[in-house]
Amino acid sequence: MILVTGATGFVGSALVRQVLAEGAPVRILRRATSDLAHLGEAAGRVEHAIGDVTDADSVYRAMDGVRTVYHVAAVVAFGRGARQRLRDVNVRGTAHVVNAALAEGVERLVHTSSIAALGRPERAGGVIDETAVWTPSKANTAYAVSKRDAEFEVLRGVAEGLDAVLVNPALIFGPGRPGEGTFALAERVAAGRVPLAPPGGTAVVDVEDVAAGLRLACAHGETGARYVLAAENRLWADLLQTLAEAAGAAPPRRTAPAWLLRTAGALAEVSAALTGAEPGLTRETARTAAAAHRYDGSKARRDLGLTYRPFDETARRIADALG
Repeated sequence: MILVTGATGFVGSALVRQVLAEGAPVRILRRATSDLAHLGEAAGRVEHAIGDVTDADSVYRAMDGVRTVYHVAAVVAFGRGARQRLRDVNVRGTAHVVNAALAEGVERLVHTSSIAALGRPERAGGVIDETAVWTPSKANTAYAVSKRDAEFEVLRGVAEGLDAVLVNPALIFGPGRPGEGTFALAERVAAGRVPLAPPGGTAVVDVEDVAAGLRLACAHGETGARYVLAAENRLWADLLQTLAEAAGAAPPRRTAPAWLLRTAGALAEVSAALTGAEPGLTRETARTAAAAHRYDGSKARRDLGLTYRPFDETARRIADALG
């Protein structure tokens, strides 16, 4: 039996479908109110354990009789109001998963981390890989700190005898749920609602390759090791142009200066504070988008046998999903 947390989300649902295709029995830990749209027909082919990673008792129950755990559940948020939720889900939730895995004798835990957990220097330069040492920096968001601390929980479990491996995906793209994550960005690009591109850049990876990377890490990963999943490093202007061309839309006309991006982030935070909504841009994310951080995903290719699809192909898949 394989347990997947976060199975109703973007990455988790792709993973569930791939694991089911291998013929393995799957149990998912989900809230009673979870939207099953990402899972589609796969929702009827898995065992459902109702609970939440923030509820330790439900995590222990879900792990009964499980040999392998894929921990995918996490909160991705950047507004100031999300900081406590980041700690509760990403850090304490991971601690619950690790503790239950130790108690229930799980044979292997695969933890879904992020390139954000590697840390970012204030001035972008060089290529970041699995050997990165965290350095305090304004470029590290509260989300990044929560993912770093979640890794500490996993490594604490390894020190206590847990066989666990960590996977650090880059920015993940692929067909998704309307209005969510990078798919929401693709929707705005296709509608011509992104007139300016951020001046920075980042690494990207397809959601199907992330799911494959998680499975390969489970099969071949070294205990306690990290594996960065990054297909390509691209500037934001290039990424947005590729998405626009695939969708038959006009790309952003120019690149926004960093100061304008930071100002827009500050204004968006003020607006969100007044309305109670999640800001679409914050000063933290503006600072990150203004820098061109580069990542090396070759270790996963070399040691795990992972094959990355080019971002152009991912963009075409997204355009097809947009219709």
